[in-house]
Amino acid sequence: MARSTKIALENRDKYIALGLNIAYYRKREGMTQDQLAEKAGMSRSYLGEIEAPNMITTMSLEVLFNIANVLRIKPSKLLEFRD
Repeated sequence: MARSTKIALENRDKYIALGLNIAYYRKREGMTQDQLAEKAGMSRSYLGEIEAPNMITTMSLEVLFNIANVLRIKPSKLLEFRD
């Protein structure tokens, strides 16, 4: 997982929105970060970094697909950004 990838300034808001979307759908399912992380095959600390709006953390498509599977949503729902 390329956590040290340089993020273009114009994409920062998208990474933040993605993390907030994951947190939204996780909470909607009544799941804790620990539960989602375990079911998605990742560490809780990595999920926490992804969800944190003050951190920009990249993720692979595999991670995105695993999270969406656990949350029982289409991966595209996580990429729907509000204006």
